Amino acid sequence: MNILLVDDEAIDLEWLRRRVSGFDLPLNVIGTAHNGFHALKRMEASRTDIILSDIRMPIMSGIEFARQAKEIHPSVKTVFISGHEDFGYAKEAIQLNAHGYLLKPVEDTELYEMLKALCAKVEEEWEQNRSLTEALSLVQQELLLRWFNEAAQGTVEQHIRNVLLPLPGTGSAAAIIEPDDLEWKTRDMTEDQRRALIAGLERFIRKYAEDMQLGTFIPDHHARYVVLAGQQEERFTTLLDSLIQAVRDAFPLTVTIGIGKFAYELEPLHKSYRQAQAALSAKWLLGKNRIIREVSDPASQQTFSLNLEPTVDRMLKAILEYDLVAIDDCLLQLFGKDVPLTRITDVYDLIIRITSKLHADLQQMNESLYELLKWESHQPVVLFQFETVHDILSWLRRRFFELSELLYMKRRKQKRKLIEGIMQYVEDRMEQKITLKEVAAHFDFTPNYLGHLFKEETGTHFSDFLNERRTKHVCGLLSDPTLKIYEIAERCGYKNIIYFNRQFKQSTGMAPGEYRKKHKI
Repeated sequence: MNILLVDDEAIDLEWLRRRVSGFDLPLNVIGTAHNGFHALKRMEASRTDIILSDIRMPIMSGIEFARQAKEIHPSVKTVFISGHEDFGYAKEAIQLNAHGYLLKPVEDTELYEMLKALCAKVEEEWEQNRSLTEALSLVQQELLLRWFNEAAQGTVEQHIRNVLLPLPGTGSAAAIIEPDDLEWKTRDMTEDQRRALIAGLERFIRKYAEDMQLGTFIPDHHARYVVLAGQQEERFTTLLDSLIQAVRDAFPLTVTIGIGKFAYELEPLHKSYRQAQAALSAKWLLGKNRIIREVSDPASQQTFSLNLEPTVDRMLKAILEYDLVAIDDCLLQLFGKDVPLTRITDVYDLIIRITSKLHADLQQMNESLYELLKWESHQPVVLFQFETVHDILSWLRRRFFELSELLYMKRRKQKRKLIEGIMQYVEDRMEQKITLKEVAAHFDFTPNYLGHLFKEETGTHFSDFLNERRTKHVCGLLSDPTLKIYEIAERCGYKNIIYFNRQFKQSTGMAPGEYRKKHKI
């Protein structure tokens, strides 16, 4: 068990530490403090069972320190040490239910006997607490959980009522602890590994509840854990915050905790448990890895109607234009704070409506949303593994970005194939008169669109490409000395030899005859 030593005199404090550490008692000195403020901080960090404190200290007296220490750990045992001149404080110490009052100088035997008696008392209380926990047999736990989960408050069995009563004077409340993302974080584990993780988490939370005197711990179904508060409300919340941090540090997952309101009689605990359930269900909206409490009852929320068509139309346009920023803007609008998504089913319905409309619109373009994204059905199982709106929004964002990129790359390939077909069509007709209008008609496009598409994909105007390919073809014919220049002009579709010469010179900087002389043809 843990003992904390407090004295403003450094020499007396060290003397006390050595004496306590040297006793053959089950005591662990968790720290020493020179004043009440430092001592309270140590108590907030560690469970404290016994305090040995000087009664006269500056800034904060031992009496005031003990009063605040009781608020942190109601069961802590306090022993005051002081000189004869401070005996007037004894009355206050008695009123504070101090467990001992020693006068300086303290004899070793007197200190030992006092600590031995306190150790026995702490052990006795521990045993009582263990008996209380053990009294909740598996059958009783099941009955209690069944009572908590009844839609309306029922009558709790008398033997369970006897176990739960009396409630602490500070009241009690139900808290439900739930691991976050348990399904997908354990999907790559074997069944044995998964069981070991869940069992380890349960042992960890149970031990934390016992060490910090958090309250009554009850394992619920589906890897959930119920704690009935055994501390004051503020202290209970502080300890649960620390539990969240401790789990995050020790395990590859986090927990979210829903808390109901404090009750001072048994019957309101039923409502507190229902409030804790409602709070935990709000994790979908409020986020995980935190404490949630005092939320409105989801059952009281009305279904919503959302005119999503204009936004989905804008999002489809953004998807087709590969505009990722606009896609994100549309998703944020669809799942924004102005949309009353108070229930998980609301979010599922919204997703189905969005994807169904996108699929219908893409079908008009001979595309399939589900085939492109490889969704096995119109309602993929993965949707039901998410625990928060943020999670599913991140998943949808990635998938719609992926859809936009897939369509973009597909269009690029289609355009590249079209351009390659145009180039081959031109190449096969080098000795014929070719115009943009003729090529566009062949490929069933307007000349303006085909010209724009060709320039966008190649960086070259169609007319420049045609002149370049024709000039290259003419150069090849000029390399054959058996062909006359006028014959080459006729073969390439030029009826006017002068126009042929002018066009060739404009492209190469020399007339056909000069080209042959330069290349000695």
